[in-house]
Amino acid sequence: MGRLAFCWMALIVLPLWQVSPARAENLTLAVSRGPVSLAVYVAESEGYFSREGVRVQTRDCARGRSCLNLLRDGSAQLATAAELIVTLNSFRHPDLVIIATVSTSSHPVKLVARRSAGIASPVDLADKRVGTVVDTSAQYFLDSWLLFYGIDPRRVTIVPLEADQLAGALQRQELDAIAIWEPLAGFALAGLGEDGLVLPNPRVYTQHFNLLTTRQTVASHRADLEKVLRALLSAQNLIAQEPGKAQRILRARLGIEPAVADMSLKEHDFRIRLDQTLLTTMGTQARWAVREGYVAPGNNLNVPLHAVESDLLRRLAPDAVTLAP
Repeated sequence: MGRLAFCWMALIVLPLWQVSPARAENLTLAVSRGPVSLAVYVAESEGYFSREGVRVQTRDCARGRSCLNLLRDGSAQLATAAELIVTLNSFRHPDLVIIATVSTSSHPVKLVARRSAGIASPVDLADKRVGTVVDTSAQYFLDSWLLFYGIDPRRVTIVPLEADQLAGALQRQELDAIAIWEPLAGFALAGLGEDGLVLPNPRVYTQHFNLLTTRQTVASHRADLEKVLRALLSAQNLIAQEPGKAQRILRARLGIEPAVADMSLKEHDFRIRLDQTLLTTMGTQARWAVREGYVAPGNNLNVPLHAVESDLLRRLAPDAVTLAP
């Protein structure tokens, strides 16, 4: 009878043991390399992810599109990228969602030019060769910048290159100017020495740099994603309260000079949030994408406006979300 009782106990206990929750899997976060990702760098450096009880492994990418590719092929569960990447991809990949903006800036991209190319002011860019990374925020900024200064974009020869090719092409005088984000803009300017200048940078475009994931990951890792967001909210506080420490973390991560790091902190807003302006910008970009041929006419231009999942951040920091519920 004792053996029978033991057998019945085993039948009861074994299934309970088998369905006990496994240890949480690592979350891989593909991080676009630049000051825009400072909140992630701070959270990792200060151990905020671990403190919240979530294991996050970061993986550097040269740009947001590369990070998105890692997210789409399953190599990462999270990624950082500008809102334009989401706008362009949301038509074909409706599972892609923004769960938080990690930085905003009205000066995310810079136009670095050569004086020796006869460029001293914005109007001089007409009939010049300008390198950029096409279908990225850099190209969107360039188009907006040209229109602001009354320059017909057709009068500028756009030379499409990869981000890491632009500075070298400019120094070899294969280009007259480049439109590119930091820290690459700073490296390009330093390489030109006295021949380099940064053209005026009006507020023609405010970039929202975001934390992306998929709806499937939101459904399966909701608790872990909330922990990630809590860690980023802590990073936001450190950046605001200890800018010197944040600058040192940025310099160590990117290998940039103190002056560049200081400028980056001044040019970016690192509050973790979801603003209505994000949706407004994405709507404008959707129309631009159709005009430029990146999206076929007839697509539902409201699709990008549904590519935001606000519930996670709203639960943690209601005041940080100004989107309609």
